[in-house]
Amino acid sequence: MIRKAVVNGIMLSFREEGDPAAPALVLLHGRTADHNDWNGFTQHFAARHHVIVPDLRGHGASGHPGEYPLPAMADDIAALLAQLDIERATLVGHSLGGAVAYHLAIRHPGLVQRLVLEDAVPPVPLLGREPVVEDGSTGFDWRMMHDTERQFREPDPAWAADLATISAPTLVLSGGPTSHLDPGQLAERIPGAKLVTIEAGHLIHTTERRAFMHAVDDFLAAPC
Repeated sequence: MIRKAVVNGIMLSFREEGDPAAPALVLLHGRTADHNDWNGFTQHFAARHHVIVPDLRGHGASGHPGEYPLPAMADDIAALLAQLDIERATLVGHSLGGAVAYHLAIRHPGLVQRLVLEDAVPPVPLLGREPVVEDGSTGFDWRMMHDTERQFREPDPAWAADLATISAPTLVLSGGPTSHLDPGQLAERIPGAKLVTIEAGHLIHTTERRAFMHAVDDFLAAPC
């Protein structure tokens, strides 16, 4: 079911599936995508979880406020969970969604039951990247592209240090050498994080769907 909520003055569109009494699980898509990126996975996880799949600000049917600080994007999700009366949730985030997830775990540690970071953007300067060139692509705000790219290239130095404060059990998934990111840097900084490499490149959950679900299911089934 597609729903809408106003959080932090921004309208967020989100899909909700599963039993509301079940443990909550939030799926956060990557940059330029929307909740449809998790089609199929939503139904899989809804068998055991109350699944919430938002369009991040600047994406899909959610609002385009023109400002996209990563900590504020994390606060959007925290506010959405508060509106839904969810006190604890597991977060699964891909790429940009993974960055939003770990910022939420830093800023709102009491909200996060477990954390899955799929080839997430680490908070270290990403050098040698090609500049963002606008084309005719739609479904997202190009200002979001420019603003997040700036933060990827020049992240706040405090963000990397803040990873050490994350207390939630964390699974870091790496796409291996064919990915343009090195999420192993996250596993090195998050206490107790487990690093699993799936040779799939950046789009692990679509390129190696079964391996992704197996890794996540095993992590969610393990005792805290």
